[in-house]
Amino acid sequence: MTEIWLVRHGQTNGNLHNIVQGQLDIPLNETGEAQARTLADQLADVTFAAIYSSDLSRAMQTASIIASKKGLTVVPDARLREIRQGIWEGLHFEQVLQIYQPDFSPNPFYITTPRAEGAESIAEVVTRMVDAANEYHARHPGERVLMSTHGMASASLYCLASGIPLVNVGEHIPKNGQPLIIHLNEPLNLPDFTISLS
Repeated sequence: MTEIWLVRHGQTNGNLHNIVQGQLDIPLNETGEAQARTLADQLADVTFAAIYSSDLSRAMQTASIIASKKGLTVVPDARLREIRQGIWEGLHFEQVLQIYQPDFSPNPFYITTPRAEGAESIAEVVTRMVDAANEYHARHPGERVLMSTHGMASASLYCLASGIPLVNVGEHIPKNGQPLIIHLNEPLNLPDFTISLS
């Protein structure tokens, strides 16, 4: 079994001001740095074989603060990035609601269809997250690893690994600096995205 800790990065000014960040490279703010330090202290007695991180700076900063307490080197992995939000990136959430009027209700349609032009679907996000998790599982059997990632990215993998329907992924997005834990006894299998996942 491989134990994987999915850690959402600390707060950014984008989080604070309800900006759609997606894959914009926004660093931690002071609160986010404090959250990462607090989490590092909380994990003082937890041993990790490796720490992997999205290559976006907010995740790398969070991972680096934790890794500095562990004597580990952070391994960047672009597969752990947040969901790409296309033309919504950089807009305030209220602007998105006013201009695009998206349907955020749990809807199987949005598992395979991006909500914004140039964005990713949830299916695309979970596919790359599963690819990374399965690789780490093969590399670290019987060990514990940490993945420093993002809200939707971590929630999508957590839901799939926990048997939670992906239509409910929005209900499982962790708070900044909050970990989710999954256990892999075998590689994860992707669902058939051509059928309803409700």
